[in-house]
Amino acid sequence: MKVMFVNGSSHLRGTTMAAIEEMEKVFGAEGIETEVIQVGGKPIADCLQCNVCGKTGKCVFTDDGVNEFVEKAKDADGFVFATPVYFAHPSGRIFDFLDRAFYSSNGYENFKFKPGAAVAIARRGGMTASLDALNKYFGIAQMPTAGSTYWNMVHGLTAEDAPKDEEGMQTMRNLAKNMIWMMRCFEAGKKAGVPYPDTEKQFCTNFIR
Repeated sequence: MKVMFVNGSSHLRGTTMAAIEEMEKVFGAEGIETEVIQVGGKPIADCLQCNVCGKTGKCVFTDDGVNEFVEKAKDADGFVFATPVYFAHPSGRIFDFLDRAFYSSNGYENFKFKPGAAVAIARRGGMTASLDALNKYFGIAQMPTAGSTYWNMVHGLTAEDAPKDEEGMQTMRNLAKNMIWMMRCFEAGKKAGVPYPDTEKQFCTNFIR
């Protein structure tokens, strides 16, 4: 099994990564492979709604890792989207990355029916609003959303602060444990022949205003 993380921070070794690493310890101890996609500090394009991906299956922007992430998502069993909080919302970087990843993924085929979790990191406030924004990606893509024993958040201004938030780090560990349970249940369901839901094709009621 494999879990893919998207680190929406421009700081590769910052507080967001400290929360991710706490989860990775739990996944590793249970034999779950992990991979972290670092959005990083280089420029990233937002979605232009050019619809090229609808014809080619790939985003027209090819140099910032979005297409590679979507391709790898085919073989992943779960996803964690982690973001620092800026002005009570996720980083614009993770929004740009995920907008293009989900829009170009052929009807969310690489993501649906796989558990996802959002994680928010902040010095003090704005985290529940950020979690709400990231959870919407799961809701539209038929992805079960994983929770923990508190909202999926860690406080800290720097990476050194994160371990001091003992409840936050406990929340990360419990989140990882819950995701492992979900993924194993889904795998057991596959082996038992439980079919995926036969969901209807999308209606686009664009005439409604």
